[in-house]
Amino acid sequence: MTRTPQETILKLAIPVPLPGLFDYLPPREGPCPPPGARVLAPFGRRRLVGVVVGHSDRSELPRQRLVRAIRVLDDCQPLLNTEMLGLLQWCWRYYKHAPGEVVFNALPPALRVPGGTVPAAPLQYRLTAGGRERLAEGAGRAPAQWGLLKLMEHGPASPESLRQARRDWRKVLARLGEQGWVAEEMRALEEPAPQAGPKLTREQAGALEAIRDDRGRFRCHLLDGVTGSGKTEIYLKLVEETLRSERQALVLVPEIGLTPQLVRRFHERLGLQPAVYHSGLSDGERLRVWAAARRGDARLLLGTRSALFLPLPKAGLLIMDESHDASFKQQDGFRFSARDVAVKRASGLQIPVVLGTATPSLETVHNAARGRYAWHRLRDRATGAAQPGWRVVDLCGRSTEAGLSDVALEAIAAALERREQVLVFLNRRGYAPVLLCHECGWHGTCRRCDANLTWHRSGNSLVCHHCGHMREAPRLCPDCSADALHGAGAGTEQLERFLGRRFPDFPLYRFDRDRTRHKGAFEEMYRSVREGRPAVLVGTQMLAKGHHFPRVTLAVIVNLDQALYSGDFRAMERMGQLMMQVAGRAGRAERPGEVLLQTFHPEHPLLGRLLEEGYERFAMELLAERRLSGLPPMSHQAVLRAEAGSREPVQAFLQAAMDEFPGNGASVFGPFPAQMERRGGRWRWYLLVQGRNRPGLQTALDRWLPAVRGLSGARSVRWAIDVDPQEF
Repeated sequence: MTRTPQETILKLAIPVPLPGLFDYLPPREGPCPPPGARVLAPFGRRRLVGVVVGHSDRSELPRQRLVRAIRVLDDCQPLLNTEMLGLLQWCWRYYKHAPGEVVFNALPPALRVPGGTVPAAPLQYRLTAGGRERLAEGAGRAPAQWGLLKLMEHGPASPESLRQARRDWRKVLARLGEQGWVAEEMRALEEPAPQAGPKLTREQAGALEAIRDDRGRFRCHLLDGVTGSGKTEIYLKLVEETLRSERQALVLVPEIGLTPQLVRRFHERLGLQPAVYHSGLSDGERLRVWAAARRGDARLLLGTRSALFLPLPKAGLLIMDESHDASFKQQDGFRFSARDVAVKRASGLQIPVVLGTATPSLETVHNAARGRYAWHRLRDRATGAAQPGWRVVDLCGRSTEAGLSDVALEAIAAALERREQVLVFLNRRGYAPVLLCHECGWHGTCRRCDANLTWHRSGNSLVCHHCGHMREAPRLCPDCSADALHGAGAGTEQLERFLGRRFPDFPLYRFDRDRTRHKGAFEEMYRSVREGRPAVLVGTQMLAKGHHFPRVTLAVIVNLDQALYSGDFRAMERMGQLMMQVAGRAGRAERPGEVLLQTFHPEHPLLGRLLEEGYERFAMELLAERRLSGLPPMSHQAVLRAEAGSREPVQAFLQAAMDEFPGNGASVFGPFPAQMERRGGRWRWYLLVQGRNRPGLQTALDRWLPAVRGLSGARSVRWAIDVDPQEF
């Protein structure tokens, strides 16, 4: 290691899938860029944007081999502050991911390229005295100019409003500016104008007061409230108080589909439009929100897991709604748990973090039971409505139509007759999960995955829901040529078709990925349902996530039995969460609700515990089982995943990696095939690493991964480490 007293060495994060930071000399011109600033740097034959993570006077390389950065971007201003750099460093060390990819995950896409710049504070345009005189003259021969002046008659106009008025607004505005009729000024911050909310229940008031007491310091609060208990009302109160103290509040939701209704709730209640950030926005929209957050102008931020890395110079509160949801775990690339990173970030910012859910994960329950999190229970619905009652339908020996028993159909008919709404839940898209020949047994399978092709009757196609492969469904059996192809099992498309014929006088809405793929489709159906007319809602799990349907009184769960005999140790936990979330859609207003569960295993002990004693007792029972078996959260896991176009190199690589494992604090098991061994034409296997505690697991991984990278087979497969995996 050599010292280079002449110049500071820059430690750069470069967006490449390689471990470690890269040493560079500063550009020849200008001041030395501070940590958090972007620079343009040569990397092989390319020029890439790098972020300065730190300075040093030492390097593993001789000074003469160090390359010089080309130039500093952003006028040498750091885009990432000390707090964010510390969080990102913790992330790449804990999740064992390439530092450059972790750091660039915290920047909007527009700033990951050399030409990207941070937009200035937004401007607005107002009339001058001369402009008002011109306005009074009427349109005359310049209607375009007069039209824009008219927009500013009663106050300044934003670029957004001008853009909506005319596509060529910039050109017209330039002419107005040349005439001295308009002037630009900094846009004033939007001030909240809160409306009075409903009176809080005793449980709500107690939780609010406890969280309020931790303002200005870190503590994690579990807001464990049954569906309809008023968790959102507590969010609104906390956000209102945070904004009043001129601090920023960040609210995270698991999926983009949940943002419109929360935006509506916050806007109606607080008189403030939340700044929304998620991957569905354009690069320009994300850049504008990121810049507004960095300036502190965006005071209420709402987004999915990527919003967790928004800059918060005036941080005051962090809320994670539906915190149990699996969507908060990134499953590819930089694999991180947004829930865990949110807690870590709140700790660094010294602000409270609220984990809101009706069905907390077992990890969260474990932390709350040990006193690491404050546990606030809301067991009553805020409206005083009773919890829905459960009715179990034993499917053994009972015939069904499109998966629905006669009991379910009678209950649906009765609810519609009472002018109520019904939710029918089936977590399977398409018309049928299998297209089957009743003569020879042929069924459609994916050539690239170990999976059946789902039959989509609309479009008559066979689709793999794992790799996206699609082909036309045959009319005759490809093997025996018999005209005997029929769908086996039921999906949401079949349910929609059957129920539409069974109840033709009532509107039917299907909520699944196929039906809501187009922009605005979900919101349009949601608005129609909220009008309150009697209707049937058919859908997958997207219906179970936090949506409010006050007229739904009956929820029918078609079948969740696959979780009862799954090999995934988290399957029962997820089944319980899904059941309670679906049940929570029923009876949220003045009319009582009922949940009808169809199952072939009505006597299953854990099912009975869930229905009779509720989710908390069910979770405690599962925790006791995990304790006996030594599974998380009583232990900690990581998975080394590998895949290739054939099975042999994957197995050879994992076996060689297993031979290098150092032990000492953790154990390694495998190799095992993934739950779907072949997907998208690639064979997938993994090693499971398990330690009794996090430090032991982390130490073992730190000692092991350098040896894994050096294996000869590492270049013949695609491999990655997944710390705290949620699927196998």
